[in-house]
Amino acid sequence: MHILAQPLWLQSVNHPFIKQLTRGELPVSTFRYYLLQDRYYLSEFGKLHNLIADQLTDTASINFLRAGADGLKNGEIAVRKSFFTDLNITRAAIDFTPIAPTAYNYVNHMYAALYRGTPQRAISALLPCYWLYNEIGQALISKGSPVSLYQKWIETYDSKVYTDSVNQMIKLTNLAAQQVDDAERQQMTDVFIKSSAYELGYWQMSLKHENWDALKK
Repeated sequence: MHILAQPLWLQSVNHPFIKQLTRGELPVSTFRYYLLQDRYYLSEFGKLHNLIADQLTDTASINFLRAGADGLKNGEIAVRKSFFTDLNITRAAIDFTPIAPTAYNYVNHMYAALYRGTPQRAISALLPCYWLYNEIGQALISKGSPVSLYQKWIETYDSKVYTDSVNQMIKLTNLAAQQVDDAERQQMTDVFIKSSAYELGYWQMSLKHENWDALKK
């Protein structure tokens, strides 16, 4: 799966959003937009961990997913809250920011993997978010960013704690692949690649401040 998605991942690592963030040239308004959209995404991402766990019988997998949901609340989402404070993003801004088409469709894609597919397929749909962000963090950490806010974002995804969670998620996906037949493993690969494409689209969505008016053209 990873090899097949590599062209998409390379485009993500080299996307103008990431390049500008590293150079300190990304407009704060764009990072702010990204954070507001990502708040919605991460909230649903956490819920999916628990919903997938509800359909599993393996205790170790269930425990990891439930811990992952808690970890998002106490870790990544908590870091996001500090960003929100730094940027003075208010509750009203959160409540009245429309969810962009790409963010909306990405989340629906993951729910579809679970409710129209299997828990194993849904696990595979979650993996690119974990793994790609870790690869981006590792690729950028030596370069850093002159903007402290962006540097903190980079450091979040290069941390040992985050890397350990990624490695556990990879193991969980490999275990899930062993539990299904060849046809379902192909479906797992398909949703993995689609999630990777949505990750790439997320940077472009943020750079363009995408909204629903774009669909009217």
